[in-house]
Amino acid sequence: MKLDVLAIGVHPDDVELSCSGTLLKHIALGKKCGILDLTAGELGTRGSAELRLKEADDAAKILGVSIRKNLKMADGFFKNDKEHQLEIIKIIREYQPEVILCNAVFDRHPDHGRASQLVSEACFYSGLIKIETNQEAWRPKAIYHYIQDRNIKPDFVIDVTAFVDKKMEAIAAFKSQFYNPNSKEPESPISVKNFMDVVKGKMAVYGRDAGFEYAEAFTVEKVIGVNNLFDII
Repeated sequence: MKLDVLAIGVHPDDVELSCSGTLLKHIALGKKCGILDLTAGELGTRGSAELRLKEADDAAKILGVSIRKNLKMADGFFKNDKEHQLEIIKIIREYQPEVILCNAVFDRHPDHGRASQLVSEACFYSGLIKIETNQEAWRPKAIYHYIQDRNIKPDFVIDVTAFVDKKMEAIAAFKSQFYNPNSKEPESPISVKNFMDVVKGKMAVYGRDAGFEYAEAFTVEKVIGVNNLFDII
């Protein structure tokens, strides 16, 4: 199956929190979208790897993505090296996405920036015919990095106003990670009571400058070209 968009996150829920509105919008436009999680998030303060994988499947059903895979790299200890790049290259060549969405270029969580670099390099190497995986070489046309916790100036934002409720439903599928007054597990930065309000508030801030009610924000690796001035809102 060929994908139009492949969203990659180092932890299950990274994609939901950061760019699932964008996936929902493009699915509504008839595009085939998929998700690749690099780890099972086993070092997370709350929940477990097994539970996170189940929650990821539930979220994928809510979003309606065509595929969701998990490479089960070591949470916290994966490296940007040949072994890990090849795992991603095989997925890129299998699904041949036109666009890759991936983690922020830097962030509070060190896994996010490291995964960003790992994915960017894998996308480049995936286009080299002398790297042999018994697959056709393939390089995505564009890589866009979704913004996560840190205050990074976006290069562009996407209007996701019509998809906010479905996005929040997909995020909430990760029940182990978020606020539960009956939970006996330690509190984490994302399990506080108002965290969902924070998620929506950040989308409102990103949308405000572009005249949208809610938006998701991205940075780019190369200059974006447009056909004419009227392609720009």
